[in-house]
Amino acid sequence: GGKGSKEARPEQEALGSYVPARSSRSTMSLAAPKLIVSDVDGTLIDSRERVSRRLREALATFSAGGGYFALATGRPPRWLFPVLEQLPLRPICVCANGAVLYDSDSDRILTTRALSPSAMLELVGHAREALSAHGGVGVAVERAGVSAFDREAELFLVTPEYEHAWVSDEHGMGSEEEVLSQPAIKLLLRNDKLTAQGMYDLVRPGIPADLAHVTFSIGYGLLEVSAPGVTKQTGVADLAAILGIERAEIMAFGDMPNDIEMLSWAGRGYAMGNAREAVKAAADEVTTSNDEFGVARVIEALYR
Repeated sequence: GGKGSKEARPEQEALGSYVPARSSRSTMSLAAPKLIVSDVDGTLIDSRERVSRRLREALATFSAGGGYFALATGRPPRWLFPVLEQLPLRPICVCANGAVLYDSDSDRILTTRALSPSAMLELVGHAREALSAHGGVGVAVERAGVSAFDREAELFLVTPEYEHAWVSDEHGMGSEEEVLSQPAIKLLLRNDKLTAQGMYDLVRPGIPADLAHVTFSIGYGLLEVSAPGVTKQTGVADLAAILGIERAEIMAFGDMPNDIEMLSWAGRGYAMGNAREAVKAAADEVTTSNDEFGVARVIEALYR
C-alpha cells in the first residue's frame, strides 16, 4: 500500500463507540501506525493469559492519540470475553483466522467468509486418506452465528471421534453428515497422535489453494481450515478498508503460522520472541516474548 493517508470513511460511523477521537496526534511520532493489530494467544496475553498493566497503558496512550487497535485471532467471538475485559477499549476483532469481523463494542458480527458443505466434505475425505496410517481424523466445525452470546452448542459442533483439544462440555455433537451440513467459518481437523506440523505436512500438499486455506496455531495435532484465501491478513485488509487506512500504516504482532500472512503483509510486522522460526522469518522485526512485554515495548517506543 502507498504512504498516503486517507480520511476515515463514513462506514466507521456504523462501528460503534470503539472508534477513537482523531484529534490529538501531538503525542504520537510521525512514524506511528494508524492501526495496530495483535494476535491474542502467545502475543497479546502472557502465559497466564493476562494482559499486562504495562500493555494496557500503552494501548490507552495509542488510542487516546487517535490510533485504532484490533485483535486478530483464531478464536471465535465468544472466546474473547476473558481478553476483552482486560483491555482499556473495545476493539474490532478479526476472528476465526480472518473468516469473521466482529465489533466487540456493539456485539455485532460485521462480515463472514464461510466454507461450503461440499468443500468440507472433500477436505475431510482428503484428510482421512492422508492420515489413515496415523489414526485417522476427528472433525469439528465453528459456525458464524450473529453474536458472541449465541449458544456454543449451536455454533461448535463435533463428531463423536473428535478428541477435544481443550475442555468443553458446551459443544453440540452430531454425525459427520450433520456437522458438515451447513457452511462453517472454520473446519477443525484433529489427530491426537501427531503434532500440528506433522498433520500439516501430510494433509496440506493435497489441498488446492482454491479449495481451502490450511493453517495451525498450536503445537498439538489440530489443523484450522478456512475458505480459500481467507487468512488473518484478509480480515485485517477488510477492516483497514472500512477505516480508510493504508497497508503501510498498519503494525501487526504474532507468534504462530496462522499469523504469517498478516505479518508479511502489514507495513510493519513484528514476531514475538517466543514465535516459531518461520514466523520470525516472515516478520520485519522480532520483539521480546509475550512474557517480556513484547507488544508493549514496541508501542512505547513510538512515543520516545
